[in-house]
Amino acid sequence: MDYGLKGHVAIVTGSTSGIGLAMAGALAAEGVNLVINGLGDPAAIETERAGLAQKHGVEVRYHGADMTKGDQIADMVAFAEKEFGRLDILVNNAGIQFVSPIEAFPVEKWDQIIAINLTSAFHAIRAATPGMKKAGRGRIINIASAHGLVASPFKSAYVAAKHGILGLTKTVALELAEAGITANSICPGYVHTPLVDGQIKDTAKARGMSEDEVVRNVILAAQPTKKFVTFDQLAGLLLYLASDMGASVNGAALSVDGGWTAG
Repeated sequence: MDYGLKGHVAIVTGSTSGIGLAMAGALAAEGVNLVINGLGDPAAIETERAGLAQKHGVEVRYHGADMTKGDQIADMVAFAEKEFGRLDILVNNAGIQFVSPIEAFPVEKWDQIIAINLTSAFHAIRAATPGMKKAGRGRIINIASAHGLVASPFKSAYVAAKHGILGLTKTVALELAEAGITANSICPGYVHTPLVDGQIKDTAKARGMSEDEVVRNVILAAQPTKKFVTFDQLAGLLLYLASDMGASVNGAALSVDGGWTAG
């Protein structure tokens, strides 16, 4: 399917691994030029950047904006517009997790999670909006979570941030609808990322369970399908929302969670 995105420009935050890297790859495969962003070994990031560019025949730049720093996020948007002359798609994906009972939740971890998972999206949207308004078109796609719709214990900061992302998305959608700009949230269930893989191994060791038991009875307990959401499934929705086909989807929180939030 041709999504009509060739030559468009996207920023994908938190795109040096996991969901973000997969989303960047899906956009690049459609001919979208990219600014990727995230943490990691500089040599490994350069390998990923060059690999995306070579594989898909697109231009890919890296910007190392710290997602806790609003001025750096604004600079990343300005960098994309300077490098490519436009910014069509903004994918706010950067996120971290920390698990703790509320009475013991470290204040610095709360502040960090809210900054990276929620406030960074505000800064990026704020910076990207003027250019998108001038162009008369834009797509803002926020990677939220099933935890934007339901809660789990011991994840107070993450759940609060993801609920906040949905509220931010709705507000932006209403403000910018007449400018030809849409804002939507994708709410994935569990995806088998390196982060989740580490969680599986740690839980298996801590509970004396096999990794298969952890996957089915702990990680995927809330997902009725008992299957991980795949990168391709998320990418299909991302491309739809980024294309003209998704122009009338605005302010939505779209679940891709195997039925987790159906009950």
